[in-house]
Amino acid sequence: MAGVAVLLAEAVYRLSIHARAAFASELSPLQWAVTAVWVAMMMYAEGWRGFHRRFSPRVVARAIYISQHPRWIDVLLAPVFCMSLYGASRRGKRVARSLLAGIAILVILIRFLPAPWRGIVDAGVVAGISVGLLSIVWFTLRALLGKPPAIDADVVVPART
Repeated sequence: MAGVAVLLAEAVYRLSIHARAAFASELSPLQWAVTAVWVAMMMYAEGWRGFHRRFSPRVVARAIYISQHPRWIDVLLAPVFCMSLYGASRRGKRVARSLLAGIAILVILIRFLPAPWRGIVDAGVVAGISVGLLSIVWFTLRALLGKPPAIDADVVVPART
């Protein structure tokens, strides 16, 4: 869990630099309105629907699986395993890898946005990821208190030879 949380916290830190720069500049009323709508939309779409309803409970469920069935490779690559990039069903891996590729493409494209628009976009992403980070902490604490997420970990155990 710590590995995934650190990845998300690092992204929040990096992106918040551009967001703060946008807020330090003089935004027009239109830019403030776009910022408010964008941040709210990202908190809902990315934070609530993406992270809280799907990603976070699965990450915690997969972390619980590793704790109950430790294999050295899964422990070594725990963040990658928990994000379903391997050891998941074909559909699970396809979704995780497609999402990762899509995020990478968006990151590259967003770099070309002029100021303050890049900062405005980053502010929404920071808000969404922050909700996601809090969601992971929430599900982790609940799991530690004996209430694991009610979601399938989607673990495919490799055949032993």
